[in-house]
Amino acid sequence: MSADQPNKQQQQQKPKTAISPTRVEDYAEWYQQVIKAADLAENSPVRGCMVIKPWGYGMWENIQRGLDRMFKDTGHVNAYFPLLIPLSFFEKEAEHVQGFAKECAVVTHHRLEPKPGGGLQPAGELEEPLIIRPTSETIIGAMFAKWTQSYRDLPILINQWANVFRWEMRTRLFLRTAEFLWQEGHTVHATEAEAREETMRMLDVYETFAHEQMALPVIKGEKCSWERFPGAVDTYSIEAMMQDKKALQAGTSHFLGQNFARASGIKYLSKEGKEELAWTTSWGVSTRLIGALIMAHGDDDGLVIPPRLAPKHVVLLPIYRNDTDRARVLEHCQALAKELRDQRYEEQRVEVEVDDREMSGGEKTWHHIKRGVPIRMEIGPRDIDAGVVSVGRRDKAPKDREAVPRGEVAARVPGILTDMQSGLFAKAKAFQKANTREITDRREFEAHFTPANAAKPEIHGGFVKAPFVDDKAIAEPLAALKVSVRCVPLGQEKREATCMFTGKKTDRWAIYAKAY
Repeated sequence: MSADQPNKQQQQQKPKTAISPTRVEDYAEWYQQVIKAADLAENSPVRGCMVIKPWGYGMWENIQRGLDRMFKDTGHVNAYFPLLIPLSFFEKEAEHVQGFAKECAVVTHHRLEPKPGGGLQPAGELEEPLIIRPTSETIIGAMFAKWTQSYRDLPILINQWANVFRWEMRTRLFLRTAEFLWQEGHTVHATEAEAREETMRMLDVYETFAHEQMALPVIKGEKCSWERFPGAVDTYSIEAMMQDKKALQAGTSHFLGQNFARASGIKYLSKEGKEELAWTTSWGVSTRLIGALIMAHGDDDGLVIPPRLAPKHVVLLPIYRNDTDRARVLEHCQALAKELRDQRYEEQRVEVEVDDREMSGGEKTWHHIKRGVPIRMEIGPRDIDAGVVSVGRRDKAPKDREAVPRGEVAARVPGILTDMQSGLFAKAKAFQKANTREITDRREFEAHFTPANAAKPEIHGGFVKAPFVDDKAIAEPLAALKVSVRCVPLGQEKREATCMFTGKKTDRWAIYAKAY
């Protein structure tokens, strides 16, 4: 027997997957291949920017729809503000401009003109450069200053759905691109207490959305001082664990105090007729949530979408061999599609696609497995004759199918979707719990976050809960391990301990992890 025979046998025994490499083999490349196989997005001709394709945008639309309803239920309304912001607006808030200065794209001219020898060149230099918004606190603050005159004008509760632009050197689809889509909430309040209440209310909204819509367990907490949003007094976040055990910040809510109100001149007359400075907040999530969904739920066969965010809940796959069968099967599929659309799932109709493309049944099946469609229904002449529908679920093995009586199948769909949604959350929650531990010894901490293979790190780490002192001096030893303080969880019991980095006593514990 030759030396390489065992390797060949191992390769033969390795289960076939739709995505190569697998998560264990190369998680970063697996992520890119899932996006490609599911046809979610691709890089654009503009460096650092992406094109979100219809299936990926359909997921974003469902994220928008769910969050927008929650925003309006908490009293917020939508508005839209300019893409271009005068440079002088940024200069009003020193800490804010310092935080975004290296990421800003600047417009300096207002037209193009022919260039000698051919081509075009910028012309008409602007009196004041304009910044393509990296975030909108300054421009919205200017408008709030106009709108706020009296305590009767407060609170102002505004949300904006928009795109923003921040130059990025290293980009990754959905996770970090120069241009991305998001929502940014901005509010004005008469008192500090009201502004703080708003900050925490919106953090709770994000947590609820992550749990109930994304099937994504998160830890909500306060960011350390050096991770705060530039210009904020306090920043809070929700942190999720991906399947490579890294953290992903899935949403943030900022208590801005009076910093931006002072810079923008947001003042009001109190009931006593005294001029007061207002208190503001801001909060946001972005298309990064799609990246979170991919990495939290995807498997080695592709995307797995929580049903509440799936663009289509069911795909019908007609199977036939000739034109006579085709007409009969398609008629049957269209009738079933109508019945399915009459069903309700989470206060909306069941969304159905009939895939009648001219290709083999196997190709169609794998196409939709890779896209993450929750339920597949295969229907051929034999199924029609037997009065059944072959039902496959994306949260089960590809070959695991159930023959469901034709008269029962439509009514069973909402229950299947509900079961899938709760199952995905339970699975992700169990993964988070299994990969979270407490550590109080520095050597143990460093060993925990050190991969066995430094050249090509394996999946390792996870969430570590450890004593925390808010001292930026700890950032350097953490950075050497590529670890960061994710958040100080809210609502935790105070326990006396010693910070392993500073030696100082503390009763605060933080979540530490490698992160995106």
